[in-house]
Amino acid sequence: MAPDVSPHGNGAPAARGPGGPGGQQLTEQPARSLPGLQALSLSVIALIAGIAALSQAGSHHGATATTLATVGSVLLVIGFLGLGGLTPVTPGKARVIQLFGRYRGTIRQAGLQWVNPFTRRISVSTRIRNQESAQAKVNDADGNPIEIAAVVVWHVTDTAKATYAVDDYSQFVTIQAETAVRHIAGAYPYDSRGSGVPSLRGNADEITQRLSAELTDRVRSAGVEIIETRLTRLSYAPEIAQAMLRQQQADAVVGARRRIVEGAVGMVQLALQRLEEEGVVELDEERRAAMVSNLLVVLCSEQATQQVVNTGTLYQ
Repeated sequence: MAPDVSPHGNGAPAARGPGGPGGQQLTEQPARSLPGLQALSLSVIALIAGIAALSQAGSHHGATATTLATVGSVLLVIGFLGLGGLTPVTPGKARVIQLFGRYRGTIRQAGLQWVNPFTRRISVSTRIRNQESAQAKVNDADGNPIEIAAVVVWHVTDTAKATYAVDDYSQFVTIQAETAVRHIAGAYPYDSRGSGVPSLRGNADEITQRLSAELTDRVRSAGVEIIETRLTRLSYAPEIAQAMLRQQQADAVVGARRRIVEGAVGMVQLALQRLEEEGVVELDEERRAAMVSNLLVVLCSEQATQQVVNTGTLYQ
C-alpha cells in the first residue's frame, strides 16, 4: 500500500525520505498491525510444535523422517519470525514502520503489537516537551544590546514528517526557536518609554503570541506543534545596564514631578476660585501672582517649607 503524500506548502525543501518522491512530503498514516498477544501465543505454539516434530524425526526413517524434519524446520522459522514481529509500544511514544526503505505507517496504540518482522521500527516520542532556548544577545529595534531567552512547549504531531523531513527534529526545534527569538527581539524596542509603541517589556502577551505564531510556521515542516512560548529572560546587556537604569530612574523622576505639578496647579486653581466665589479677599494681578507662586512652592517642594507670618498689611 503506497503511503499518502501531501504537497509541501510552506516553502521549505521537500523531504526525500523513504517513499517520498521529490516535491512531495510524507504525512503520517496508520500502519497495519495485529494484536501482539495473539501473535505471541501462535509463535510459542509453532516453536513447541517445531521442536516436537524435529524430535520425532530422529526416531523415524525414510520419507516420514524427512517430512517431520521439514515440517519442524518450517514451524521453527514461523515461530522465530512471529517473535521477531512483536513490537511493544509504550504510552507517549509511537513506532514508525519502514519496510525496505519505504514508509509503511505509524503505530500509536499502546501495548504489544505485531508487524511484518522484516520491517524497521523507529521509536518517536509524542510526549509534550519543555525546552528552553539558549540566552541570546541581540540588538532590539532601537539598537540597544539586550539578553533574551524563551521556553518552548511542543510535541510531535506527525511522526512521518518528524522522521523523514529533518535529520533530528529535536535539534531542529532548538535551532528554530533560537532563530525566532532573535528575530522577534530585533523587531521591537526593549521599552516604549511612554511612546505607545509595542515593546518587549510592556507587551509580553503580544510578543509571546507572535513568537508562537512565527515558531509554528518554522517547525510545521517537521511535524511539530508549538503549544506555548514564554520569555524567561529579558534584560539589557551588562555593558549598558547601568546607563539604562539611570535613564529609567530619570524617566521615573520626571514622571513623578509631572504628576506633582499637575496636582499643584489644580489645587491652586481651586483655591483661587473658592476665594473669589466666597469673597474672602480681593487680589490684584501682582498679589494674585505672588500667591500662586507661594502656593506652588509649598506644594511642589520636596522638603517642608518654613512658614512666615505677615504682621503688617497685605502690601507690606
